[in-house]
Amino acid sequence: MSIFRRPDYSSDTSQFIDQLKAQHPELEAQQREGRALLWDKAVDRKAQQEFKAARVAQQPYVYQTQASQV
Repeated sequence: MSIFRRPDYSSDTSQFIDQLKAQHPELEAQQREGRALLWDKAVDRKAQQEFKAARVAQQPYVYQTQASQV
């Protein structure tokens, strides 16, 4: 045993999350479903390349129009 080893510690937050998961076992499945709705998407590489190719460069000063040059 190392003299630098800390005793097993669990923060209040970790204890709360563990207790919440024990009380509501369906919570993790709901989190996965929510993540799948927003983040786990198939990437269309061709469409991504087309969007990148169609991008128009922004002017140095966004609010300046071309017509107001003196």
